[in-house]
Amino acid sequence: MPNDSPTSRRNTTNSTLQRGLLLLEAIATAPHGVSAAELERRLEIPKPTLHRLLKQLEDQYLVVRDLEGRHLLPGELLHRIAMGVLANESLKAPRRMLLKRLADEVGETCNLTLLDGHEVLYYERVETNWPVRIQLPPGSRLPLHCTASGKMFLALMPPHKRRSLLKNLPLEAHTPYTATTTETLEARLDTIADNELSTDDEEFIQGMVAIAVPVYDQTGRIQASLAIHAPRLRHSIDSLKEWVPLMRRIAAELQETLWA
Repeated sequence: MPNDSPTSRRNTTNSTLQRGLLLLEAIATAPHGVSAAELERRLEIPKPTLHRLLKQLEDQYLVVRDLEGRHLLPGELLHRIAMGVLANESLKAPRRMLLKRLADEVGETCNLTLLDGHEVLYYERVETNWPVRIQLPPGSRLPLHCTASGKMFLALMPPHKRRSLLKNLPLEAHTPYTATTTETLEARLDTIADNELSTDDEEFIQGMVAIAVPVYDQTGRIQASLAIHAPRLRHSIDSLKEWVPLMRRIAAELQETLWA
């Protein structure tokens, strides 16, 4: 398979548009942000041209700088564009088919979620036909600290990013089982990171249980979470875990549809 990274294409990209797109790709795919100096080295764009392009991208809210001003991150507009692409109905069809396959097999509601700032975004969902179910339509936003998907995102994000997020994340008690202290939550997140499996044992909605597995991108970073949830009267956490091998297979197929 040919190398199609920004670095591999740098010698054939001399136009302003091409260089701008390369910069956006490099910034969007950098796990922890990237400095201008690193971009200059990787892409071999002349320094004056690089800084001019970055200024234009910042002015259009496609790129922002971190609080210290040293690293470049995807901006609000770039984020909206990315979410719009993911929401495109023609592109969602293969992902929905995989989600439906899982839901048909397990007989419970299955969903695919994304991390959006400090919340979980329900991106795609296939409902069960059971009369007792939890109504959380696509587009719903849920807390990170007490949902299976949210804890998965927290557990697998870089430690410094997680610490920064938890400093400002309100650990609201949704049920008696919600972790409301950083220490309790961190202990749960360590276990999740070790197992690459997250659970919600009535932590968000009393009477509801859920499990989630990560969906990685081509660089090995978590980009989505695949989850099953069900009422406690039909399932326990242990009974849901019987579906983990199937969930991991579906997650691998989802990776191909999301980032092929």
